[in-house]
Amino acid sequence: MPPLKLRHSVRALVLDDADRLLLCGHLLPETGTTVWAAPGGRVERHEGPLSALRRELREEVGLEWERDRVEPPHVWHQEVLGPDYAPGYDGVVNDYFLVRTAWFAPRGTLSEEERAAEHISGAKWWTPEEIVACRGPDLFSPRDLATPLRALLESGVPREPRVLGL
Repeated sequence: MPPLKLRHSVRALVLDDADRLLLCGHLLPETGTTVWAAPGGRVERHEGPLSALRRELREEVGLEWERDRVEPPHVWHQEVLGPDYAPGYDGVVNDYFLVRTAWFAPRGTLSEEERAAEHISGAKWWTPEEIVACRGPDLFSPRDLATPLRALLESGVPREPRVLGL
């Protein structure tokens, strides 16, 4: 059996001083559903995880993160298998890092065409309560985002990254 082809990505849990979480909306063209996910994306072959994280934050939400800043803690690890989850792959591996910052108006460096190609429909700051209360067609990634987010806010950075499902 050939090895699985997994898409390796990094994501940032960008939290402001009021514990609002910055999420990017990704419009799924096949269903019209928006999935709200932490900013981030694929680690390119020439990049390490933190270099990829810096690039993705700048591109998607306009957050500049200096190299001399303290390395963000790795707080969650997610593996999801299934050919429908990431086209062209057998599944995904997402590593989430905690990035604390002051509130800012998100506006990345991607052009409108690049945003559309990545199906990014916008960015929004969410309180944990808003995530819990959200009912309707929109989804979150991970689906039960509120539970690990609350645990992170209440207990702090875990010793080892928390393992998440879909």
